Amino acid sequence: QVQLVESGGGSVQAGGSLRLSCAASGYTFSSYCMGWFRQAPGKEREGVAAIDSDGSTSYAESVKGRFTISKDNAKNILYLQMNSLKPEDTAMYYCAADWSSGWVIGLKSINWHYWGQGTQVTVSS
Repeated sequence: QVQLVESGGGSVQAGGSLRLSCAASGYTFSSYCMGWFRQAPGKEREGVAAIDSDGSTSYAESVKGRFTISKDNAKNILYLQMNSLKPEDTAMYYCAADWSSGWVIGLKSINWHYWGQGTQVTVSS
């Protein structure tokens, strides 16, 4: 049974940093594509970043140069380092996993099968 548990969210001022973590269990973590998504109130869920089983990464244009996705295969943990945070980054952040390759599923949430419960990130101006 796949389980994904996010942590690390919180409230920060604009320009600050946060690191999100996602603890994974119930499957071969290193073989799956992992991703971070976010959803602000009244908006659709959007892809933020993904990291494939081979370590290749992709990012939404809005976070390039500010966010970094990484993973620790030994600990089965996915990370999202978020720097230079902006008020528009405020959202619920979700961890996701899928057995398909990142080039197949991209950052489209409908393509991803497994989801965590989310962690809230609030950035004040």
